Amino acid sequence: MEHPLILQMQGITKVFPGVRALDDVTLEVRRGVIHAICGENGAGKSTLMKVLSGVYPHGTYEGRIVYMGREVAFRNIKESENAGIAIIHQELTTIPELSITENIFMGSEIVRHGLIDWDAARHRTVELLARVGLTVDPATPIKNLGVGQQQLVEIAKALSKDVKLLILDEPTSALNEADAANLFDLMRGLKSRDITCIMISHKLDEIAMISDAVTVLRDGRTVETYAVQAGQVDEDRIIRAMVGRPIENRYPTHRSSPGQVLFEVSDWCVEDPNIPGRLVCKNSSFFVRAGEIVGFAGLMGAGRTELMRSVFGHNYGVFLGGTMKIRGQEVRVPSVSAAIRQGIAYVPEDRKTLGLNLLDRVRATTVSANLRAILRRGLLDLDREYQVAEEYRKSLGVRTDSVNRGVATLSGGNQQKVVLGKWMFTQPEVLILDEPTRGIDVGAKYEIYRLIYKLADQGKAVILISSELPELLGVSDRIYTLFEGRITGVLDRGQADQEKLMRMMTNTSRAEQMAGKDGKAV
Repeated sequence: MEHPLILQMQGITKVFPGVRALDDVTLEVRRGVIHAICGENGAGKSTLMKVLSGVYPHGTYEGRIVYMGREVAFRNIKESENAGIAIIHQELTTIPELSITENIFMGSEIVRHGLIDWDAARHRTVELLARVGLTVDPATPIKNLGVGQQQLVEIAKALSKDVKLLILDEPTSALNEADAANLFDLMRGLKSRDITCIMISHKLDEIAMISDAVTVLRDGRTVETYAVQAGQVDEDRIIRAMVGRPIENRYPTHRSSPGQVLFEVSDWCVEDPNIPGRLVCKNSSFFVRAGEIVGFAGLMGAGRTELMRSVFGHNYGVFLGGTMKIRGQEVRVPSVSAAIRQGIAYVPEDRKTLGLNLLDRVRATTVSANLRAILRRGLLDLDREYQVAEEYRKSLGVRTDSVNRGVATLSGGNQQKVVLGKWMFTQPEVLILDEPTRGIDVGAKYEIYRLIYKLADQGKAVILISSELPELLGVSDRIYTLFEGRITGVLDRGQADQEKLMRMMTNTSRAEQMAGKDGKAV
């Protein structure tokens, strides 16, 4: 028997200056199901949910919303929350310095005799945390929790308001596999209690695993909606609907032609900046040839990002020792500016915190890592700045009508492209890409893979960190594995598979078997 409708969005149109973000979108969601919304970056997924939840208030868009049988016109997010709609944004909105209890009841405090009843709030927090499977002290500051735990706190906050429709925007983009599996179990539990979930996701395997229905958006329009059975989703059909064309191979064809060793790191040791005596990089040694793409695999906390950030101008931790060579010559990079001068670039995992100034425009961001290149008589040449930004906007396919737009107005995937352009403009010899396709849909991923191949073909040394083993296997020429700060092995692409990599990622004793001291496969 088909579930009754809980939500109908009809003819939704939303226009920003120069951009038609939504164009006559229709969405129908049935009660007590998990409904996936997918589409390329910039397709309008998050904008549609912001319209629904009142982030974009009634009157700023065209169309009508029918929720639980009656037309609604939410003027703000508070009104949608009172109606039982809660949205968990891709970028979490918790306040790091406040406790779990304070975050959950902020704006909806439990009051008794005119004062906040903290005892009642704490007891209620314990109950809510139990519902989401989180066993921590309610007094714990949010900053002391992992990303997965913070997300569970956000869901607990939604449950405190008697949620009937829960919207999750890219909920697993920053989660490891264990946290993602825990989240899916929670969503199934909510479904069993007749709570409806709308999940925005670009990960087709997740959609296939958990969804009851799928809606695909493309260029601000609804392409199709259909019911599915978990485990029986046609991923190729979704891809065709998302990008308007079939993608026969998720990874472009490429023939690698590595040259001589271009970049080499030996016996690299770095201490945790917060825990004296704890090493996050333990005598790490690796090399990358000119024109080679080298992947780095490891579970959460293995030290991949810590290693690469320390290589990029000692940007993380306390440097204890090690040597670095570029084209056989030893170099020292005690700062980020020194690393840039030596031809090293680093595209960070956390684009919003480390990669972008969200107050800047696209044009200023694109040139920000290489301002010397646009100087004219000691002053910034703004015409040249615009020209450079336009070139990278076109070549990277950044979806914006103008490089004068603020980077904060772009979707996550387009922000990532701007960060890539920023570092490509430094003309690096060594390019470190830390999770470059996180939060990016399959169509945009394909374009980024082509860009990575293009950089390798230009003779650059490319380092790719990814949590997705199929991505590493599909793109890399060689793959190093890390476990607890130590490189445990390296395999050529032809030797590697997911099982071998996982074994090496979870066992330091494999180091002697899989790699020699110089980091070469044996």
